[in-house]
Amino acid sequence: MTIAIGVALSVTSCSGDDKESEESKQSSTPASTPESSKPSAPSDPQAADKRDVLVAYRAYWSEQVKAYSKANIEATDLDKYASADALGRARSDVLSLRKAGVVAKGAPVNDPEVTELDMDRKVPRATVTDCLDVSKWTRVKKKTGETVASPKGQLKKYTATINTEKWGKQWMILKVTPKPRSC
Repeated sequence: MTIAIGVALSVTSCSGDDKESEESKQSSTPASTPESSKPSAPSDPQAADKRDVLVAYRAYWSEQVKAYSKANIEATDLDKYASADALGRARSDVLSLRKAGVVAKGAPVNDPEVTELDMDRKVPRATVTDCLDVSKWTRVKKKTGETVASPKGQLKKYTATINTEKWGKQWMILKVTPKPRSC
């Protein structure tokens, strides 16, 4: 199971609360767009740091979409934004896609929010909570373009918790943990 395609393939149960939160009612942003996040309240002293976390998170998704669209991690900057489990899972996904002769078309849509931020640590940490919608991110056979069917019961929209750290000036995505429930 990997972050997006793997999660999209392996999350097959729908449990938990299906009520929409205020965050999921807001407009979603394509995951492949490394733009700045929703503006934080002007009185938030951590607004700039939260924005930087989300800029790195969106860039991570942009690079992951590139890698999955070619079934090749080369010629992407994924390792600039991801390390540890997040990078390992993306590499594993890409290898699985390549072996199956499959690529991903389109892109997921997400609505991330920094839910925890600790800048007082030697290595600052942040947690992002995201609502990922992978319904427009499909798998197709590379040679024919034929759509590959999704597993029965697969969630097309689910929550994820993302662990990040700031290494020097760069926020790094370390782990993405999908939750088997819709958002």
